[in-house]
Amino acid sequence: MSKEPLNAVGYLPDDTPPFGKMLVFALQQVIVMFPATVLVAILTGFDVGVTIVASGLATLGFLLITGRRIPLYYGSSFSYIAAVGGVSAIVAAETGNPVAGIQAAQTGIIASGLLSVAAGLLIKKGGPNIVKKVLPPSVTGAVAIIIGLSLASAAMSDASNNWPIAIVTLIATILFSVYLRGTLGQLSVLFGVAAGYLFALALGQVDFTPVVTAKLFAVPRFTLPAFNKYGLMAIGAIAPVAIATIPESTAHLLQIDLYVNNLAKRLGRKKEYKIAGLLGDNLIGDGIGDIIAGAIGGPAGTNYGENNSLMAITRNFSVPVLITAALIAIVMGFFGHVAGIVNTIPRAVIGGVSIYLFGVIGAQGAALMISEKLDLFSAKNLAVVATILIIGLGGAAMPNGMIVIGNLELPAIATAAIFGIVLNLVFELFPAKQDTSGNE
Repeated sequence: MSKEPLNAVGYLPDDTPPFGKMLVFALQQVIVMFPATVLVAILTGFDVGVTIVASGLATLGFLLITGRRIPLYYGSSFSYIAAVGGVSAIVAAETGNPVAGIQAAQTGIIASGLLSVAAGLLIKKGGPNIVKKVLPPSVTGAVAIIIGLSLASAAMSDASNNWPIAIVTLIATILFSVYLRGTLGQLSVLFGVAAGYLFALALGQVDFTPVVTAKLFAVPRFTLPAFNKYGLMAIGAIAPVAIATIPESTAHLLQIDLYVNNLAKRLGRKKEYKIAGLLGDNLIGDGIGDIIAGAIGGPAGTNYGENNSLMAITRNFSVPVLITAALIAIVMGFFGHVAGIVNTIPRAVIGGVSIYLFGVIGAQGAALMISEKLDLFSAKNLAVVATILIIGLGGAAMPNGMIVIGNLELPAIATAAIFGIVLNLVFELFPAKQDTSGNE
């Protein structure tokens, strides 16, 4: 039996730390998840308590459906903000009921989960190359870009509530993200929001009414999805966004596989953790998470890169720790003062941090195309990327983010994504001939 290297410490997915350490490790996972997940709730109008509970329940669902073999934590995704926010606003305006907007969006979120499950089942049956054929980086990268950039006006609108507060928040978040390292670096968004919050407090711009009126124990405002005409509209607008989260989720899976097996070698373990081969299960688990969140009134999500990075830094990939973190999140969602404190955050603070975060989403789309070495000198790739960008961004600039064609109102991001997928499949079925120089 091989001995552990003297300097090797850490926990593999099937390891269980001592109870006291497990609680501390789990709380750290919740802290890392909290800022971005709650920010999505604020930006989309979802109940904060429900969002936190949904994060925990979805994580438990993910870990259960994947047989506790994949150490990933589920949190709310920024990729869905534009589509969910647009649908909620339209339905709320037509019905005069903001809750009706949330319920319609829930239907779209469930459909998004079903799409992820379908993709996972397809991969398990036909292999991962199917995804590369249907969703190449020319599609997924371009969709990620328009998701981020289409939110630019929302970020600037929130920031304009108080520019000094927004600018302080933005600069603080950038500086923390660039200069902090290790575990502290994973909390840069939290620190940036805290800095903006303290500055707003000094200016007398924080209203503590939500905390004063909050109850110590409060049942979150759970809602059921609406399976009506608004729900059908939401399916068309929200479900295709899953296209953009598939490559992100896949990248997280491959990273975790690399880190876990590297740690296993350092610890002298002979067991091989074949996590990279579980892409299909990973997408099914992601989809189950969305279905759970959508069923109770939580935002759509994905496995969180923030938590993955924390696990890599601390070398703690214990699934029991993630289960404990999920349980802590569920309990936390029932404490009214948590939501009360979150609701005191000024919109200018949210706007400042959003300028950075939404830009990062767009930049990640470009990074995906670069990492996959997408050839943008190819006429085929250029056609796919160019049309997705203009349809998506141009449509997002239209009222409510809808493209009006006659009596039809088509959601911009979904329309751009579907157009790009179909166009790419046409090129796959009818490939262009190459000239003698090798160019298409």
